[in-house]
Amino acid sequence: MMKMEKAPVPLIVPNPDDPRLTQSVTGTDQTGAKVEIKVPMERPLTLYLNAQEIVTMMTIGDYPEYLALGYLLNQNMLKYSDVVTEVEYDDDLQVVVVRTSHHTNFEAKLKKRTQTSGCAQGTAFGDLLEAVESVALPKAELRTSWLYQMTQTINTMPSLYLEAGAIHGCVLCKEGTPLCYTEDVGRHNAVDKIAGWMYRHGVDASDKILYTTGRLTSEMVIKTVRMGIPILVSRSGFTAWGVDLARQVGLTLVGRTRGKRFIALSGEERIVYDQNLAYVEEESAKHKRKGEGGDD
Repeated sequence: MMKMEKAPVPLIVPNPDDPRLTQSVTGTDQTGAKVEIKVPMERPLTLYLNAQEIVTMMTIGDYPEYLALGYLLNQNMLKYSDVVTEVEYDDDLQVVVVRTSHHTNFEAKLKKRTQTSGCAQGTAFGDLLEAVESVALPKAELRTSWLYQMTQTINTMPSLYLEAGAIHGCVLCKEGTPLCYTEDVGRHNAVDKIAGWMYRHGVDASDKILYTTGRLTSEMVIKTVRMGIPILVSRSGFTAWGVDLARQVGLTLVGRTRGKRFIALSGEERIVYDQNLAYVEEESAKHKRKGEGGDD
């Protein structure tokens, strides 16, 4: 049986020096000169729940056990009360198997998959909206001092994005301190890894903040609510459905968070404006992500 480790909880941060996660490739630049750059790896990972194949995901390949657990939790195929007896990963076969103490069969559910707006083949299922409608998010606060501390820390941490680009990141924070920072080719994979990490180690969601480099879409809102996190922050922008869902469930939604600027479109009552903006620096150009002029 999988034991829930209460303490100490191992923290996760990006490891841009891990040779398994990037590959050097050569090409030519705009002047015709030869260049060599690093690009993120992209590998298939097939997930089984007991004896049933669920999905094949494209991922950079780190933390497959957390990714598998988080995916099943966020797709409502695994309940937080379920007993997981084993999570087995085979690196040669690129397969991860999650085994539970009870029988599972999601054949009918798998036929109703819909493509989401997330990159790298994210999927959402028809009953997820019903699953979040009954969720009561905890009362919490978001101090602007935490927000600025959090974004400054995240932007200056070593990351695969700064090393190789073409990747998304998600960070679980308490107040202004990052606790779990994951990256992947799709933001949905990155947030699923965090969900699996929280489940594996019994981490309380009620006082946490989730930060993402990607857009605040309906998918990201649903996953955050499924995880029980009351505050979702992004350096990028919003979709209309993402905002509507956040308002329906009372999720604090903060986007376009760059330097001194941010916009809250839902759950503004949680925000405590305790930071003097005169002491907040604008974002350094070297830490800017793609789509700074828009909502990518």
